[in-house]
Amino acid sequence: MSFRLAAYAVCIEDGRVLLARHVSSRGGSTWTLPGGGVEHAEDPFDAVVREVAEETGCDGVVERLLGVDSRVVPAAERAVPGGPDHQNVGVFYQVRIVGGQLRPEPNGATAESVWTPLPDVSRLRRSSLVDVGLTLARTLPPTGHVAAVQVGGLIQH
Repeated sequence: MSFRLAAYAVCIEDGRVLLARHVSSRGGSTWTLPGGGVEHAEDPFDAVVREVAEETGCDGVVERLLGVDSRVVPAAERAVPGGPDHQNVGVFYQVRIVGGQLRPEPNGATAESVWTPLPDVSRLRRSSLVDVGLTLARTLPPTGHVAAVQVGGLIQH
């Protein structure tokens, strides 16, 4: 089984959430939260600030830890065929954007970042991470854990 530790930013402002459109190497795209893999010896707190800047061009400030999500993607459902089952552990933070200007990620997989009205999110082809992050932000569970999000239809791994 492969493993990834990642940090994600939930940026909500004026009834909108900041989403990033990730484009796969095969050309498909999915909306997701700004964020990504934690580098070796990097603190997830620092990683989320770095990822927001890299993917969106914006400066973010962490306001609070929202929670942690762990999910296993079965090998048969992975975007890249032939790999083993994959576990992703995501650390979700509430992040406030304090500066910068939205832009595509230079030489990266994020084609664009946009402020999306919250009611419009349900109509987007999106990563399940979006639903996890929004649920954590809305409910602020004391345990920092929410139920698994079912994948299918517009909701992808």
